[in-house]
Amino acid sequence: MHIISLGLNHTSSSLALRERLAFTDDQIRASLARMNCGHIPSPFTEMAIISTCNRIEIYAVSNDFAFTELEAFLSDIHGISAEELRPSLYQFEDVNAAQHLFDVAAGLDSLVIGEPQILGQITRSLEMARGQNTAGPLINRLFQAAIHAGKRARTETAISRNPASVSSLAASLSERTVHNISEAQIVILGAGEMAELAVEALRKRGVKKILVINRTLIRALELAKRWDAEVTTFENLQSSLASADILISSTGAPHLIVTKEMVEQAMTERDHRPLMLIDIAVPRDIDPEAANIPHVKLFDMDGLNEQLEESLAHRMDEIPHVKSILESELAEFEKFMNSLEMLPIIADIRKQAEAIRSTELEKTLRRMPDLTDAERERIEAMTLSLVKKLLDAPTRRLRAESSCPHAPEYAAVARTMFGLHNEAGLCGLYGKTCPISAAAD
Repeated sequence: MHIISLGLNHTSSSLALRERLAFTDDQIRASLARMNCGHIPSPFTEMAIISTCNRIEIYAVSNDFAFTELEAFLSDIHGISAEELRPSLYQFEDVNAAQHLFDVAAGLDSLVIGEPQILGQITRSLEMARGQNTAGPLINRLFQAAIHAGKRARTETAISRNPASVSSLAASLSERTVHNISEAQIVILGAGEMAELAVEALRKRGVKKILVINRTLIRALELAKRWDAEVTTFENLQSSLASADILISSTGAPHLIVTKEMVEQAMTERDHRPLMLIDIAVPRDIDPEAANIPHVKLFDMDGLNEQLEESLAHRMDEIPHVKSILESELAEFEKFMNSLEMLPIIADIRKQAEAIRSTELEKTLRRMPDLTDAERERIEAMTLSLVKKLLDAPTRRLRAESSCPHAPEYAAVARTMFGLHNEAGLCGLYGKTCPISAAAD
């Protein structure tokens, strides 16, 4: 059996195509159910689907490298021709498929290096595959190994610890600058996307008090409801500035909104209490001269971008450490993949030996009808012990060789030596008594 992966991401395709191919959770479940229903011939025995704003990837298990069928599966689900899809698709097989998923889980293949959301999305994909019974021992082991590798990358390195966007950096600076950020008064001037992202980042840091000021009251009310915030109008900007601990401004105004004089007046009412101003508007909303006022800290886009570049550089510095972790985890997964060649053989050898032992024991006992039950039990115990000891060395050797690069060749030789057929192959993975399934657990 082989693991194959087919997909596209932000580097291989346009946003427009990714939007057309995106799956909702319900669509993922329906697609997996379709593969697993048994009414449609399919070369796939297992499958999982990852769908995010930046990637759509399908991981499947099949007897051969059925990329054409997987491409047709994706094409048919979304009604997009394979010819249109093909230029944007990439594909991986076996260990390379695992390495790609490990890179994704660790955030190395993300639009923003080290972003943490993808790990939860991979976990969610595995849960949905399990819910539709399309995650067998290989997909389960693959995704569990990727999730484990991703968690190690984030706990053992700083790949995700530095802010990776202007909004998250603004929130991080706020947390470092203002004592007890959870109780700080945050004033949001403007209600654009940048402001919304900043508020989301601040909420994650425990911020409770948010006041929204926007020229369009309806928009402000919408955001206030979503953020559980309060709303006021521009007429109250001066008084709001005086009470704020942090003001984040991101309007689309073509001129300054907060002047140096406004900040100076606000500071006279604060008894030297520090004020943090974060201007993420272009053109700027806050007078740069406000930075010269005592107890005022002002960050604008130039300053934030400079710090963001430094932050992202720290993340990039962690990539070699992350890759070292992934190499270790991938080596373990590769051992598991190689062992799949051997475990069914070991099971077949034991099954064959047991069949021979039982047949010969039965013949012998028929010729010795006067034996007592105790004597029969002793003879049977002896035959069991003989078979166990005879098979111990060769099966140990097969297990040891399962992790070497030549495992497939050893497997072929072993089957020939013991006269075993390979009709079922890894299909035994899906039986209730499959030794590989038990090992995977």
